[in-house]
Amino acid sequence: MTTIADVWLSSSIDPWRRLGFSDYSVAQPDGSMVSCVSVAGLGFRFLPQVVAPSASGSCATGWTVRSDDATTTSVDGVVTRVIAELQPVPGLTHQLAVTAIDHIVITTGSLERTCGAITEQLGLPLKRIRDAGHGVRQGFHRAGSLILEIVERPDLAPETPAEIWGVVFVVDDLDATVAWHGPDAVGAIRDAVQNGRRIASIKKEVGLGLPVALMSPHVR
Repeated sequence: MTTIADVWLSSSIDPWRRLGFSDYSVAQPDGSMVSCVSVAGLGFRFLPQVVAPSASGSCATGWTVRSDDATTTSVDGVVTRVIAELQPVPGLTHQLAVTAIDHIVITTGSLERTCGAITEQLGLPLKRIRDAGHGVRQGFHRAGSLILEIVERPDLAPETPAEIWGVVFVVDDLDATVAWHGPDAVGAIRDAVQNGRRIASIKKEVGLGLPVALMSPHVR
């Protein structure tokens, strides 16, 4: 089974610390040490080279995947490192109180090409395709407990490679979490696409290095 171990960010860790996340050090393949935050089992690895966000607003430059079979170094443009075993992480607590990762958003100019690469190179089959309207299409792959949501945008040329764009965290009490962080950090709560769920976005001014949203749990 293939799972996502961590996402690489070429941005500062300081905004994550100010938001209440604890961090620890992890080794890079070259032996150097970098800071990492672990959120509900998904790591965010902060690379030493801080760069400006891409045109879409993301500083995500790649990811680490755990897989028994994959050997790729790039998934349709997303730089990839494959590991055989997940590394243990300290049992840290965070003020954001995230209980799960709902999904990682990946943008692309071609849904078929990116979903095909994820299926072939990572062994994660495409579960379904959704027409979101206005020329936007979404494809969904399951990677362990989280979903990879692939978004084909009409403003992107078909040859545009895939890019890790954002992530959605699940919190048990969305109202309390949003109220605790306040309107300077988190936007207003709104209805999510999924029936019965609500969502709020952390404001880009917070500077987390990629768009992050908070979502209420699945309705049982």
